[in-house]
Amino acid sequence: PLPTYDEVLVCTPDTEEEEMELIVRRALSSDSQNQKIYCLLGAEKLAYKVSKQLEFHFFRLLQSSTVPDYRFIIFCNAKAQNSYVITAFDTYKVTIPCYSKTEIQAYLRIHLKVPCGTAPVAQAFEEPYQQNVKFIFSNQAGMGR
Repeated sequence: PLPTYDEVLVCTPDTEEEEMELIVRRALSSDSQNQKIYCLLGAEKLAYKVSKQLEFHFFRLLQSSTVPDYRFIIFCNAKAQNSYVITAFDTYKVTIPCYSKTEIQAYLRIHLKVPCGTAPVAQAFEEPYQQNVKFIFSNQAGMGR
């Protein structure tokens, strides 16, 4: 399933330590065994102080955690080499291969299908395949609904 609001934190320079600590706690708590995947997106944008606290909280909670197979992903821009987060978590680094737009669309068509017998919003789009997710972009603010 796609992630829910409690599984993803989109990082900015204004992200606070409490927000970051909350998602780390969720990922490493005994309740996290419900197969959720917790994510920090754009973690290279975190302020230095918050980045240091991310490292501190993660490793402190990891030592006290009883969850052997937690699911916590930190997404960073590979070009942001001066980020503290990238340095602190370098041993966990995984490089993701780049896929073309066509390959990504083909993957989404296969994996994001609407179950048979349901009447989702996706039926509003006249396409040969049904998807749970549809992105609509607009040049005007508030018009990309």
